[in-house]
Amino acid sequence: MTKSSIRPMICLLVLAVMIPAVSPFAQNRPAIAEQIAKTYGLDAWNQIDAIRYTWNAQFPGVNVAHAWEWEPKTGKVSYEGKDKDGKPVKVSFVLSRVASEPANIKDEIEPSFVNDQYWALFPLHVYWDASASVTDDGMQKLPIGKGEAKHVVVKYPTEAGGFTPGDTWELYLGKDGRVEQFVRKPASSSQRGPLTRRPVPYSSPPNTAAPPTASRCTSFSPMLP
Repeated sequence: MTKSSIRPMICLLVLAVMIPAVSPFAQNRPAIAEQIAKTYGLDAWNQIDAIRYTWNAQFPGVNVAHAWEWEPKTGKVSYEGKDKDGKPVKVSFVLSRVASEPANIKDEIEPSFVNDQYWALFPLHVYWDASASVTDDGMQKLPIGKGEAKHVVVKYPTEAGGFTPGDTWELYLGKDGRVEQFVRKPASSSQRGPLTRRPVPYSSPPNTAAPPTASRCTSFSPMLP
């Protein structure tokens, strides 16, 4: 991956845990997948009834803010933001019935929910997504800066479907098991090139003075410390 292929992004992610519920997720996964998910709150998922979060992204030509509330048990999603024309939008829908929703929900809002929710909860998706292969490659050089970290590759098969089939995510884990850096490599040439992020500790503000090769994300959440 060359520096020129990495797109800069600054994002701010704010999450709030609400009321308990029962989790539908349980399956046999590689040990490293379970380890990552447990580090990011897998054992507490059964206590979650709803998640509220705001996903902001800023990079050349794009400045978006999506406010979500997701109830995993019922599948209800509430969204507040702007449409592609910049007009305010506030809607709610149920994921299992999205096919009967208006075009703006089916074609714009629901795909945005899937994208934002993956960025927010990807360490849990490593465990949840049975179709994805998870490989522990041991210690490897970090893509940004100096040093090494445990390199874990999560690969989605093309036949799995979804909005971005065939994507590859590369996680670099620190000694505490948390993600120090991660890279998303889209399978489709029509999407943006590889995106590398270096998460900022949740207690720190986003560093807008980061080098152009680095993308930073700040998370505030009991699930994503």
